[in-house]
Amino acid sequence: MTGPRVLVLGGTSDARRLATLLDGRAQVTSSLAGRVRQPVLPPGEVRIGGFGGVPGLVAYLRESGTDVIVDATHPFAAQMTAHAAAASRATGVQLVLLRRPGWAVDPGWTSVPSLAAAAAVLPELGRRVFLTTGRQDLATFADLDGLWFLVRSVDPPSGRTPRHMHAVLDRGPFTVEGELALMREHAIDLLVTKDSGGAMTAAKLEAARALGVPVVIVSRPPLPPGFVHIRTPGECVALLEQGYALTTPSELG
Repeated sequence: MTGPRVLVLGGTSDARRLATLLDGRAQVTSSLAGRVRQPVLPPGEVRIGGFGGVPGLVAYLRESGTDVIVDATHPFAAQMTAHAAAASRATGVQLVLLRRPGWAVDPGWTSVPSLAAAAAVLPELGRRVFLTTGRQDLATFADLDGLWFLVRSVDPPSGRTPRHMHAVLDRGPFTVEGELALMREHAIDLLVTKDSGGAMTAAKLEAARALGVPVVIVSRPPLPPGFVHIRTPGECVALLEQGYALTTPSELG
């Protein structure tokens, strides 16, 4: 196999799409955090689990001869992004930040800077909350006894959770019709989500708008400065083509 050694961080749909586009054109390793029991795997080499912080990632980059890191993690995976930036600076390995655009903010939404801020405003806005911020963040809402929560995640929630809660296990993409039915079934009067962007989970916002349900949206953490920021897997491939000799389809035979 010829072409650059590319480390793709993240189990997002964009990370899988990028690995698919580069399959056979570069030496790609996709790294997944391992938080989902049965992840959807991309083509090519896959490693699952953490690196052991910045020192472990630095050691991996040097041992593997990685040419470029593409951070295609979830927009709220701020710790992994910070580790990637620190490892890039320590090794000189180029880091590219792949982040799909956030959703166009509706002026009627309540935008907050953090999950804690979201929890603080909920009692003023509703009582039956559709909470789609991920199963690892439920402890932030555990002390809101006067509210009832509908929680959706790929794997069952664990740790501290809200006392009054119903969990639905599901994986996107979701449809507007399905989200309308779910929100009506549980008499939802408030939606809480992160600004993850993308089409796979955008249907809940359309359903909330149709039902007149208020939305609380958590803003994204800032990206580390000084690195290339792109928005699509296709843009990433084009960038790599400029800097590295990717194998062309004709060369693949």
